[in-house]
Amino acid sequence: MTDSPSFVSKLAWNLPWMVRYPWTRLRSYGEMTAFEKKHVVITIADHFEPAWNDGPFWDLKGQIRRLKEFREMARRIAALVRDVDDTGFRHTFFYPAEQYDPSILEIMSEMQAEGLGETEVHLHHGGYDVADTSENLRRTLLEFRDTLAERHRLLSRTDPNSDPMYAFVHGNLALGNSSGGQHCGVDDELQILRETGCYIDMTLPSAPDRSQVPMLNQIYEPGRPLDAPVPHRTGRRVAADGRDPRLPMILTGPLVFYLPRRFAGLPLPRLDDGALAGNQAFSPERLRRWMSANVTVAGRSDLVFVKLYCHGFFDHDQQACIGEDAIRFFSELLERSNRNGEPTIHFASARETFNMVCAAIDGKTGEPNQYRNYRLRPIMAEGKV
Repeated sequence: MTDSPSFVSKLAWNLPWMVRYPWTRLRSYGEMTAFEKKHVVITIADHFEPAWNDGPFWDLKGQIRRLKEFREMARRIAALVRDVDDTGFRHTFFYPAEQYDPSILEIMSEMQAEGLGETEVHLHHGGYDVADTSENLRRTLLEFRDTLAERHRLLSRTDPNSDPMYAFVHGNLALGNSSGGQHCGVDDELQILRETGCYIDMTLPSAPDRSQVPMLNQIYEPGRPLDAPVPHRTGRRVAADGRDPRLPMILTGPLVFYLPRRFAGLPLPRLDDGALAGNQAFSPERLRRWMSANVTVAGRSDLVFVKLYCHGFFDHDQQACIGEDAIRFFSELLERSNRNGEPTIHFASARETFNMVCAAIDGKTGEPNQYRNYRLRPIMAEGKV
C-alpha cells in the first residue's frame, strides 16, 4: 500500500473539474426549457461482484448463494416497479473479467433471459506497484468478450455476423490510466477498448478520486488521441447532427453539489454523484438534482439521461440499490410522474441507453422506447422476432 495522499495533492487533483463546474451548471440551466415534456432515461450501472466481502472474497458456494438472493430481490423490484413502457426496474451488471466463473455467468445469463438486467464488462487491472501491459489488457478483454458472447450468449452486436460489442466500467475508476499509473498502467487503454468492441464507458463520475476529469455531466467522445493517456480529459459533446461519435462514447452520471445541512450557520456542500448507497438518502429532490445535471444530446433537451451507479453486493447498500428503499423511492417517482404527466421515466440498460443516444444523434424523435434496439441487439435475442 502507498501512503495516503496529502490534502494538497487531493486539491491539485480536483481543481481542474471544480474550476469548470460552475460553467457546466450555467450551460445546463441555459439549455433547460420550462414547458417542454421531458423523457428521463434511467440506467443503473452496477459494479457487480458476487465475490465481494469486507474480508477475504467469498468462495464459489458463497457467491452462488449471494447471487441467488440478489436474483430474488431483482425479481421483486422488477415486478413492483415498472416504467411507462412497462419495463421493469433493472440493473446493468458490469461483471469483473478477473473474477470469471462459468457457474456465476450461467445464473447471470438466466437473469438476463428473465429481463432482470444485461451483463457487460468490468475489469480491475494493474495495481499500486505493478502496471498492466497493453498486450495483456487486449488479450484479457478479447477472451472475456468472446467467452461472454459464445459460451453464455451475453453482450450485443449490430448483426449476427459482426463481432460482439460491450459497455465498460473500469475497476478502481482508473480509466485511461487516469490515476497516475495505479490500477491500470496502460496509456492506450481507450484505443484497446475501441478495437475490442467497447461502445460506451460508464465509469464516471469518480470525484473526488484522482481519476475524475474536467468533462462533467456530458455524453461525449474523447478529444485526445485514443492511444494517449487520459484521452477523455477533453472531448466533443455528442449532438443531434447525424455525425457518428468516435467510440467508446463516454456517458457520465450526474455530479452536482447541494447543501443538505449547515454548521455554525454556514452551508456544508456535498456531492451527489448518482450513487444508490445507504449513506445517500433518497428524497424527491434527488431526481431534480440528477435532471439538473442535464446530461443530454445537444439539440435534444427533451431527452435527459441519468446514469446512476451502485455496488450490488455491498450489504450496507443493497436496500438502497435493489431492496425496499429502492422499491419505495422509484415507485414514488413513477407515481408522481403518472400523476403529473411529467417527467416520463424510462428504465434502460447500458446498451439501450447507447441505442437511444444514437437515435437522437441521427435526428430520430418520439418516444425513446422505440429505439431500445436501434443499433445494437442482444446476442441472446438473435433469431427472435
